[in-house]
Amino acid sequence: MTKVVDIGARDERLDGASRWVARMDRGLTDPEKAELQDWMAADPKNAERLLALTRRWDKMESLSRLAELFPVTRADRAIRRPVLSWTGLATAVTLIVAVLLLSKIGVDEPDVTPPVDEFATAYETGIGEQATQTLADGTIVALNTNSLVNVAYSRHTRVLRLARGEIHVEVAKDADRPFSVIAGDHIVQAVGTAFSVQITDDRQIDLMVTEGKVVVGARSPGDSLGIVPPLLVQSSTNTVQAGEEIVLGTPEETTKQLSDEDIEAKLSWREGRLIFRGERLEAALAEVERYTTVQFVFLDDEIRTREVVGRFRAGDVDSLLLALRLNFNVAYERIDDGQVLLSNL
Repeated sequence: MTKVVDIGARDERLDGASRWVARMDRGLTDPEKAELQDWMAADPKNAERLLALTRRWDKMESLSRLAELFPVTRADRAIRRPVLSWTGLATAVTLIVAVLLLSKIGVDEPDVTPPVDEFATAYETGIGEQATQTLADGTIVALNTNSLVNVAYSRHTRVLRLARGEIHVEVAKDADRPFSVIAGDHIVQAVGTAFSVQITDDRQIDLMVTEGKVVVGARSPGDSLGIVPPLLVQSSTNTVQAGEEIVLGTPEETTKQLSDEDIEAKLSWREGRLIFRGERLEAALAEVERYTTVQFVFLDDEIRTREVVGRFRAGDVDSLLLALRLNFNVAYERIDDGQVLLSNL
């Protein structure tokens, strides 16, 4: 079962507020308007979070829709004051909507300029689990086994920090807010594209682009999730195109062209499967170990180099062992739930 790690109760409200902002962007149906009113009435802090988010993302249209849900009374209109500039008008509209909305549900005016760190949310999967999350802007993030990613959105940027594991990201297009993934000492940046990022066991960064292109840069030491990553400048030496893979953190850092079959095999985990196309048995079983707590021990070194071809269900050790014995002449002995000995048949 996928775990969504809450960073305080405010992040649960943030998830709800983010969904309502996205809905208001495309227009609310009458049932959704009633649902929104119920959601805000259920907890005064829900309204605080929604107003903070719309202000932070400069969603004036969303604020206007909120005003429609909570129409201004004559008494409300009587307290308005003339404004002398367009800047003052924009500020006044925001404050009026906030005051009117909050006065109707009986809470104080919220802080509408929270820091970026306040929007931090974490998504996590355990060993053998996969999960897919749709972020507030429509970006889809798929998490592979044993992965942890932090998400921070602000008015000017969208940031993910991959702490461990592997993700595949389908980025929603937003030319005004670049999308950055921080992994180790590297930044992968895009506007609207699709790519995978994996932190390997030796702390290298495996990047594969499946659509569009991304720009790769270095992350300054000491940067935190709340510091907006720099806008990377695209060049011929730091751009990875669709169908290319690069391992960052190696001396060469050269791109490799992938075939459609290579990409299918690398993304097969999203369907809960593993595809091997001639990998050495040792490498194939190291990949299998990512999805289970079982450790494979080679008693005969010769079988390490046998090539494995086939499709397997991720985490299904019993079926894998049967296939190894029937098709690859590999005998096995289970010592306990955590260890399997492998030898020549």
